[in-house]
Amino acid sequence: MFDFEKLTVYQKANNLNITILKYLYRTKIIDPYLKDQLKRATLSITLNLAEGTGRVSKAEKKRFYTIARSSVFECVAILDVLKGCQIMEEGLFNEFYSGYEELSKMLLALFRNTKAEQSAHYLLPLPSSHTKGVRVAGTSLDFVRN
Repeated sequence: MFDFEKLTVYQKANNLNITILKYLYRTKIIDPYLKDQLKRATLSITLNLAEGTGRVSKAEKKRFYTIARSSVFECVAILDVLKGCQIMEEGLFNEFYSGYEELSKMLLALFRNTKAEQSAHYLLPLPSSHTKGVRVAGTSLDFVRN
């Protein structure tokens, strides 16, 4: 079993994806563009969550968790349109909305619990006598010898 498959947030997202996809496949009145966009956005949640879990760097993990959460927001915006156009019933809207709201909170918690890596800039070696202007993380540090 892969690490991401053990996550409750992944399991919930995957279950919601299955429910959404079944709804989309049996509903014929949704505009093909909206249907495709909702399909892509909802799948993006689990795909980015899985990919982020596989990253080594904590910064990369957080980036993918953020993308997954952004996809949740995209799904909710599409649901709002479907409800506004009276394509989706209120009860179904509320069910999907609640699922995405829970995912959003869980992804935010996952993001916050992924601790940032410690900056190691203070571990840089002292410059040699012939070093002038060392580039570190986009900042120029000039070392002057007396």
